[in-house]
Amino acid sequence: MDQPKLQRMLQLIYLLANNHYATLDEIEEKLEMSRRTTYRYIDTLKEAGFVITKNDRGIYKLDKSSPYIKEISDLLFFSKEEACILKEAIESIDDNTLIKQNLKKKLYSLYDYKLMANVIVNKQNKNNMAKLLDAIDQKKQVIFHDYKSAHSNSHSDRLVEPFAFTTNFVQVWCFEPQSQQVKLFKVARIQSVEILETSWEYQKYHQMGFMDIFRINSDQRLPIELKMSVRAASLLKEEYPLSTECVSVAEDGSYILKTEVCDFEGVTRFILGLYDDIEILRSPGLKSFVKAKIKKMKS
Repeated sequence: MDQPKLQRMLQLIYLLANNHYATLDEIEEKLEMSRRTTYRYIDTLKEAGFVITKNDRGIYKLDKSSPYIKEISDLLFFSKEEACILKEAIESIDDNTLIKQNLKKKLYSLYDYKLMANVIVNKQNKNNMAKLLDAIDQKKQVIFHDYKSAHSNSHSDRLVEPFAFTTNFVQVWCFEPQSQQVKLFKVARIQSVEILETSWEYQKYHQMGFMDIFRINSDQRLPIELKMSVRAASLLKEEYPLSTECVSVAEDGSYILKTEVCDFEGVTRFILGLYDDIEILRSPGLKSFVKAKIKKMKS
């Protein structure tokens, strides 16, 4: 088997085994293969001893009872007692650390989604999370009942198509038919989730947007550059772990944050809390925004 074919075969195994569920159309699209070639690859895996299942919705999955896959699963399996110990260990880590987010992300990708929800999700959000996972798996629309919007400070029902979670599973990416936009919704703000019989109608728009280090998302990207003291840099990394990759050390021992943000609101809140420890560099738009915010606070 030549390298491109081997690569596609490995991609197919990964697609069907790594807690992913795919139809023939999705396999063809992601691996850029024809229907005939897709069938041939699946048959090749079956002949090699892999157990590939297909449910009544036409979704294919590589069963964990397959040779090799089962051996790996045995190594990764956690008993109920082990899972409880693991949960306590993870939850003992500060909520805003990058280590905790990465641990959750890795465990989420290795373990069964519904089992992992019991380990990594806050008890208050567990039922909603389980329904969201089912809706994404089944590609169904849902209604968020009594969703608390931080922007409008109101409660309302929201019809959406959920399709992915953020790194730490606090928010879920959804397409909202009413606004015709992809939005982020906080799981903690959902009173209850109702799964509808209606299947996804807008899958072609299911694209995760850009989220900045201050956990704000939008279509725009505004460059910023800050000079920070050791104290400010440490607090930034603790409160916003994703900033770690954007911070460098200057020759004078100070720290430089250079990144892009979706708007100036999040970074301004951080600056005003550590005003004496931060200097705005080469970011005229941010300087004007901060000055306007201070003027408004004084008035």
